[in-house]
Amino acid sequence: MTEAVTTPSPFEPPLPPGKPGGPAAGITPGDIRDGAAVALVTAVAGVLLGLLWAWLAPRAQYVSNGEAVFLRSSESEARIGADGTFFLLSLGFGVLSAVLVFLWRRRGGVPLVVGLVIGSGFAALAGWRLGLWLGPSADVAAAALKAGKGVPFDAPLQLLARGVLLVWPMVAVAVHLGLTALWSPQDPDPADAADPAWGIYPPPHVHASPPQDPSAPEPPRG
Repeated sequence: MTEAVTTPSPFEPPLPPGKPGGPAAGITPGDIRDGAAVALVTAVAGVLLGLLWAWLAPRAQYVSNGEAVFLRSSESEARIGADGTFFLLSLGFGVLSAVLVFLWRRRGGVPLVVGLVIGSGFAALAGWRLGLWLGPSADVAAAALKAGKGVPFDAPLQLLARGVLLVWPMVAVAVHLGLTALWSPQDPDPADAADPAWGIYPPPHVHASPPQDPSAPEPPRG
């Protein structure tokens, strides 16, 4: 009993050398480990985001009249400033993480991008929750009672625009893809790599003798 042998079609382009399995074979276990390392380190960096946000965000202040709690200044921009501070910090962390990942693995790859997305998304969430925890107490009634009537006290941190949580992952992916497209080493064209003369300059045919017509008479031999 014989096995059927499939003859490759002459119209199919040859596979690049060293990658017999096609595009899926380009992802190795080492690439997956690199992506997991990027996700882990980026997620841990969310602690630094939370610390900086709790430290740098402007504070809105409340005041109590003994019966209710009001904003000390209704025209204060501190509540919006907390969102702006988180936005700017996330923007900076996104650019920094993308540059560091690119410098670490210049060739890029899908696992690195996936790890960057997962890690930065978790870091933004962790930084937000950590900043709330480190900031003033969320129990406004207890804080007003402790401060006393007519004495201003800091309001808890708030993130009014939850969309800023996406700034870090979006900026990180965009910057990393841009750096990879501009400066990463490019793989050779499979069709060119299959040519034995690929990489030789000038090609052998440049200085080759012109082809002769078989019907032309032979030159006299003296």
